[in-house]
Amino acid sequence: MSRALVIKVTAGQDGPERCNQAFTVAATAVASGVGVSLWLTGEASWFAVPGRAEEFSLPHAAPLSDLLDVVLKGGRVTVCTQCAARRDLTEADLIPGIRIAGAPTFVEEIMSPDVQALVY
Repeated sequence: MSRALVIKVTAGQDGPERCNQAFTVAATAVASGVGVSLWLTGEASWFAVPGRAEEFSLPHAAPLSDLLDVVLKGGRVTVCTQCAARRDLTEADLIPGIRIAGAPTFVEEIMSPDVQALVY
């Protein structure tokens, strides 16, 4: 049995390399058959809004929107409750399939047996 991967990305346009690395690792893990839960926090929360990932650009990196699509198709994507509230985002504002959840859900996920957690 393989371990699941929970990835929290805390950077957005303010830290493009760190942000892209988190999405790249998440998409690669999904493509490899690993169970992935990607948490969007801080400025990364904006990428849950339709069209925002398409606006992101980083030289020599896969398009963020493509990476997000891979994760959405094979994993789970969550926006932090407080981060969404600070940006006046509700689930109605988000790409279908992305949920909003808080710290209790994050802690439950990372404390599950056979889970590896990464924070970018």
